[in-house]
Amino acid sequence: MADTVGDLVLAVDVGGGTTKGEITDVDGVVLAAATIETPYGEPAFEAIDGLGTRLLNELPPAVSDQVTRAAVILPGLVDPEQAVAVFSSNLGWRNVKVGSRFADSWGMPVLIDHDVTVAGWAESRFGAGRGVDDVCVLILGTGISGTLSVGGRLVRGPAGQSGVAQTGEFGHIPVRYRDGLPCPCGNVGCVETVASGPAIARAYAGRTGREITGADVVFAALDTDPEARAVVADAVDALAAGLLGVLHASCPELIVLGGGLAGAGTVLTDALHTRLTELLRVIPVPRVTLGQFGIRAGLIGAAELARSGSLL
Repeated sequence: MADTVGDLVLAVDVGGGTTKGEITDVDGVVLAAATIETPYGEPAFEAIDGLGTRLLNELPPAVSDQVTRAAVILPGLVDPEQAVAVFSSNLGWRNVKVGSRFADSWGMPVLIDHDVTVAGWAESRFGAGRGVDDVCVLILGTGISGTLSVGGRLVRGPAGQSGVAQTGEFGHIPVRYRDGLPCPCGNVGCVETVASGPAIARAYAGRTGREITGADVVFAALDTDPEARAVVADAVDALAAGLLGVLHASCPELIVLGGGLAGAGTVLTDALHTRLTELLRVIPVPRVTLGQFGIRAGLIGAAELARSGSLL
């Protein structure tokens, strides 16, 4: 290891199943990394603290001292300004005041932000959307959300009284008003009830009577199974319908797909582009591509957030 590494940051990406942490230099070289299971409830914050401390302790003191900034990105509802984890249904926390907890423990400034917002920002600014001013990033997995960048700037709602600056709840755009399934958000027929990973698996099981482990099984069967093709076509139709208002309002040049479902590859990007071509009449059809960073988008975004201090 070189005597001087320079501009080191600590990034932590907290997920519903696992929490990942990395210490990287300015070129993205990983000097220390670890993944742990995310505990349920407030013990998750003890685990985050311990993970960061563990990574710092893995480096020689002369190198560890060069880690001077950090960022932690959280799922659910997040108040970045007050450093509050407002709500996570999957992890069972509500109004947890993170405050300066990590900063005091790690001895450096620590920014708190929303995981999908930061991952989408990373893809649009540094990844698959680099050099494109108007980009929509969709993170497709257990839920569906994402970001929208217009004129090279991330569109982010005002924090308001709650302090929560939400972005890109694409999955809760209703597209099946009359005959749709109820959504946990309280609405009916949201995009997530048709096009999320669990929704695709559930629809396939309902049509075939086969219980499957996940949507990847459905995508893998596309070449041979007409039921799989029907389920995926329905999911793509719902996703395209949910995007129509966003596309007409902002005219993005590029749509980037990330998250677990993006593992389906060009089968998904081609199908979505084809359906949008069928639906759009008065605006250009955006290109559709896969994210560059894959499941590391959140970590890469958190590291860049720590370095820059803001999502600009």
